Amino acid sequence: QVQLVESGGGLVQPGGSLRLSCAASGFTFSSYVMSWYRQAPGKERELVAGITSGGGTTTYGASVKGRFTISRDNAKNTVYLQMNSLKPEDTAVYYCKAVGSISVVYWGQGTQVTVPS
Repeated sequence: QVQLVESGGGLVQPGGSLRLSCAASGFTFSSYVMSWYRQAPGKERELVAGITSGGGTTTYGASVKGRFTISRDNAKNTVYLQMNSLKPEDTAVYYCKAVGSISVVYWGQGTQVTVPS
């Protein structure tokens, strides 16, 4: 019963902020690399941010670097995405991803973020 459940999405005005959460269960969260992806209508899914299992290393897509911050709380089995200075081009469904190995990958159901122009 592996689960990744995203929450925190919604409609935010340009320049605003939002924090997404992804609650994990059914696997050893602290051993997994976690990441956030997003997919806008008509576009391919793209990496937003990633974080190593211990939280010591992060990576960001070029379009969000400096505006978004990924973090994790292994005691709570939760990964977060703090989104600041939101732009209309950030509008997408945001997905949480867990990677334990090349053959063990889990995805959440996604949460909608809308930033109107």
